[in-house]
Amino acid sequence: MINPELKQAIFNRRMLICVFTGFSSGLPLYVIIQLLQVWLRENNASLAEIGLFALVGMPYTLKFLWAPLMDRYTPPLLGRRRGWLLPMQLASLLLIGCLGMLDPGLSLVTVAYMALALAFFSASQDVVLDAFRREILPDSELGLGNTIHVQAYRIAGLVPGSLALILADFMSWSLVFWIVAAFMLPGVAMTLWVKEPPRVEGTPATLHSAIVEPFKEFFTRKNLSAALLILAFMFFYKVGDSMATALSSVFYLDLGFTKTEIGVVAKNAGLWPMIIGGLLGGIWMIKLGINRALWIFGVVQLLSILGFAVLAEVGADLWMLAAVIAFEYLGVGLGTAAFVAFIARETDKRYAATQFALLTALTALPRTFANAVTGVIVEYSGWTNFFLLCALIAVPGMLLLFKVAPWNERL
Repeated sequence: MINPELKQAIFNRRMLICVFTGFSSGLPLYVIIQLLQVWLRENNASLAEIGLFALVGMPYTLKFLWAPLMDRYTPPLLGRRRGWLLPMQLASLLLIGCLGMLDPGLSLVTVAYMALALAFFSASQDVVLDAFRREILPDSELGLGNTIHVQAYRIAGLVPGSLALILADFMSWSLVFWIVAAFMLPGVAMTLWVKEPPRVEGTPATLHSAIVEPFKEFFTRKNLSAALLILAFMFFYKVGDSMATALSSVFYLDLGFTKTEIGVVAKNAGLWPMIIGGLLGGIWMIKLGINRALWIFGVVQLLSILGFAVLAEVGADLWMLAAVIAFEYLGVGLGTAAFVAFIARETDKRYAATQFALLTALTALPRTFANAVTGVIVEYSGWTNFFLLCALIAVPGMLLLFKVAPWNERL
């Protein structure tokens, strides 16, 4: 028998909403970091050029700059959260579809500008979705709710990273991009269906307070050294994983796998481990607490990076590919779920959009800057040494857990 309190925490409307927020949030990002790199490679772009395309992810790093506007101002329709959310989703849909109508062989710069615009609207959508989720989830459900969000986020990656690659073997890229764009529609439907969360007492009344108070509250809630340690942890915890997966689709292509094999095996091999492991991880977080989950899931996440190094040595073996990807989806999915729950715990509901945007923007720094040089590192060192370096880079984030999330503090 399932504990009644646990059953209530799992089976409720808020968890269903988290499915839609995760899928809508993940789809545009995976278009940028997965589908674009295969499309560009097919059009003879170099590894260095594809690696530099990580710089179009700058809006994910800088989104805290305009997040205060979304905390302070309420659009004329649908309310403070949904009123911002709907136009961001529609703009993302149109940009994904229009990207596929370009020819990267003729104008790589135009593709970069379009991808940058997509990243801006996608990052803005994330600002609102993170704040919305923080407002509707009670503290006791942050672990599970964010786990479900993260798993749906990663499931969304199967559309541009799996379905699109399979379809690209049989139809034009322009049609493939519009099919992918259509998967933004469930998120649009969610925005129109859900109720606007009630406004939290003490939310910013002026733009000045919307900018200043989130920073002041974060640094005064804890002492300065503790706050800086938290920020350092948020930077380092995911940097190794982020670098290791930055060129994953190109890595599979270079090993000799076909696009269909990548679409069917590499992506779908991780689907069920990701879903089952992620949901179990969310339930475990209710029992373990977020601190211990960060320790356990972080170790699994680090080991999953080493799996890529093993695959680089073995070569184009489908069974090994399936095993490595299954473990990677399990480990990184668990680590991300605990990490996002930790970030949510460190925010104040009054300034949810700005604080969440600031903290998640900090975690996007490695993806934007470190990932930009991954292609150069691979060309210089080779795939195996690259993945070993990524595993080494993941260690400092684990060591910071001693300070920011001690094992014996069950939070």
